Amino acid sequence: MSIATFRKAIWTLIAAASLLLIYLLVAGTASRDNSLARSDTQTGQLALGGPFNMVSHEGKTVTEQSYAGKGWLMFMGFTNCPDICPTTLAEMSSWFDALGAEADDLRGFLVTVDPERDTVDILKQYISSFDDRIIALRAEPAELARFAKAYKIYYAKVPTQDGDYTMDHTASVLLFDRSGSFSGTIDREEPAEIALQKIRRLLAER
Repeated sequence: MSIATFRKAIWTLIAAASLLLIYLLVAGTASRDNSLARSDTQTGQLALGGPFNMVSHEGKTVTEQSYAGKGWLMFMGFTNCPDICPTTLAEMSSWFDALGAEADDLRGFLVTVDPERDTVDILKQYISSFDDRIIALRAEPAELARFAKAYKIYYAKVPTQDGDYTMDHTASVLLFDRSGSFSGTIDREEPAEIALQKIRRLLAER
C-alpha cells in the first residue's frame, strides 16, 4: 500500500468516526429532549388540587370556592416550627408588600400540619404577625390527610428526644392561578425577584 493510499484510508476512518460521534451526540440530545418533553407533559397533566373543607383562624369555614377567582400562595406549616415556617411567612408578607395593588387578587394560606396542637385561637394569634391577606387554615386529621394526598403534600410527625414531637413537611409554596389550577412552586431561599415573577405570571393566567 502506498503512503497516499494509507493516508486516504486513515482520513476516511477519521471522517467516519466523526460522523458516528455526531450522530450519537444528536441522538442522545434528542432522547433527552423527548424525555424532558414527556416529563413536562406528565407534569402538566398532574392532578394536583381539588375540594377541601377547613376552618380559618377567624373560625370561618373555608373551601376551595371561598376565594375563587384569586391567585393562591399555599404553604404547609405549623406554629411550633422554629425557623422555616416563620421565615417563609415573613417572605410571603414581603411579596404582598412588593406587589402593592397587584396583590388585591391574591391570597396566602398557611395550612397547619399539626391540628393536634394548632387550635383556631393559636392560629389566630400566630398569623397576626404576618400580612392580613395570609389566612391560617386548620383541618381535622382525616381531612388533612385527604387534602395532603390531593395536593401532593408530605407531612409527618417526628418524635424528639425530650418525648415531644415536631413536624416534617413540604417546605415549598404552592402556586395556583385564578382558575384554581396548579401553576408551580416557590422553593426555599428562592430570590425575591424570581418569586415575584412567578406570582405575577400566575395572576396573569385566566
